[in-house]
Amino acid sequence: MDHDEEEEEEDEADFYSGGDSDSDHLDLAGEPDSDVSDDARHQQNYSVLGEEDILQRQEDDIIRVSNVLSISKVSAGILLRHYNWNVSKVHDEWFANEEKVRGAVGLLEELLVEFPNDNEITCGICFESYPCDRIYGAACGHLFCQACWAGFMSTAIIDGPGCLMLRCPDPSCTAAVGQDMIDKLASDEDKKKYNRYFIRSYIEDNKKTKWCPAPGCDYAIEFIVGSGYYDVICRCSHSFCWNCTEEAHRPVDCDTVARWTLKNSAESENMNWILANSKPCPKCKRPIEKNQGCMHITCTPPCKYEFCWLCLGPWSVHGERTGGFYACNRYETAKQDGVFNEAEKRRETAKNSLERYTHYYERWATNQSSRQKALADLQQMQTVHLEKLSDIQCQPESQLKFIIDAWQQIAECRRVLKWTYAYGFYIPEQEHAKRLFFEYLQGEAESGLERLHQCAEKELQRYLTATALSKEFNEFRTKLAGLTSVTRNYFENLVRALENGLSDVSSRSACSRSGSSRSLRGKGSSSRGERSKVTFAALRSIGRSSSINDSGHWSCRHCTFANNNSVTVCQICRQRQ
Repeated sequence: MDHDEEEEEEDEADFYSGGDSDSDHLDLAGEPDSDVSDDARHQQNYSVLGEEDILQRQEDDIIRVSNVLSISKVSAGILLRHYNWNVSKVHDEWFANEEKVRGAVGLLEELLVEFPNDNEITCGICFESYPCDRIYGAACGHLFCQACWAGFMSTAIIDGPGCLMLRCPDPSCTAAVGQDMIDKLASDEDKKKYNRYFIRSYIEDNKKTKWCPAPGCDYAIEFIVGSGYYDVICRCSHSFCWNCTEEAHRPVDCDTVARWTLKNSAESENMNWILANSKPCPKCKRPIEKNQGCMHITCTPPCKYEFCWLCLGPWSVHGERTGGFYACNRYETAKQDGVFNEAEKRRETAKNSLERYTHYYERWATNQSSRQKALADLQQMQTVHLEKLSDIQCQPESQLKFIIDAWQQIAECRRVLKWTYAYGFYIPEQEHAKRLFFEYLQGEAESGLERLHQCAEKELQRYLTATALSKEFNEFRTKLAGLTSVTRNYFENLVRALENGLSDVSSRSACSRSGSSRSLRGKGSSSRGERSKVTFAALRSIGRSSSINDSGHWSCRHCTFANNNSVTVCQICRQRQ
């Protein structure tokens, strides 16, 4: 055995046995990074707004603009809608060129048409004469009867939110029609629709706010842009990404989610399946899937062409000398001559691509279904089981909150684990060390989550079905709370590591590659051993970090519980360090 192979085996042994700790390891199993406090980690960079909150903020903005610009609240509302509820933009534009803003928005300073002194006035739409008290006009002075105004407004409101920028019915006039006219002349139903559009415009036209995308939810989210992560949680319990409004997807970015979602729904995978599992009819070119053992294929009507599945030649030239129904010597000969190589390579590539995609998609979908089941179990626990368990164990429900915390953590971890498969799918093939490193971390995450999930699902069941108070329940509490804490810490650090692009293994690999290139010039036979040592060095640092970390605790390899360094036996599973 040469020296390189001995070092490689030593690296593997050290990794699996958990050797001495290095100072520059990436600690995922221990506490989160010391420079990130709990307050900073959980501080919300967004606020959830209900309808009352939206109305209050909308009214505050209108009053602020009205007071600063010395205009009516109706005019202030028209200005704010025009500038997408951006108060500072309104102020800047107004003081820069008030006349230009008035012209663009339709706020007139004086009447365009003088109000006549006649007892009866002719409507400009229906041309009927009406008493003065039944004729109305906007700031421009163009007069129309109440019925024509109501019909004009109703048509605009039916067309949608564009009614918020309503102008005078006169074709030559651009005067704005404010909410005061709507309240005075529109029907009750149209008023409700207009007010709904008015409220929604404050959210939909504002760059800092978005509606929660959950079906039937009326809450909105106000986000401090540029303040950190985009994941938000609405009061309806729906978590989503504020940036792309898809479901929360840390640790992958919005571009990766868009690519993955498109791939899941696109026809590309269907074409890959067709290419990998079918062949085109040599005559009509329709794809054919072979569903029986015989090589004699007959295309469907009206084609009905008969050919050999292997060589795609006409069946009429096939007989015992070509292999008959079971094999085709023509195909084997042609393959040796390189005739079918290109088509076979294309089909093999498509098949490998499809198998790789299926591998990641199946696990992505499985974790999604597991998360949905965990959310259903959480709902069942909150509504039914918690009260029952409280009665059996003679403890108030407030002291059983650790069970709810565990199920919430399971659902969150399933979400993170689901998206790690999309992350892994897009790791470049040439980054072999990074892929190994990622798969190791992902495997550890799955293992830890399974222990937590099994504890919350299986071990809890015995206490739910018990008929009397159990003495072991407090030990179960300690175990479940410990697993929840350790799993939370691991996944928080895992998310940060993936969002940083696994910079730890990248830097290790870069240093190793530069060192290897200098020392291995002319020694190509040693490259495999060097790459293996780099990989195991990276993995070993993680293995060590999951044993002991700088916070004064060591993480059990069996249950991942963070034990104090003063003990050598795990307080949860009783396994030795």
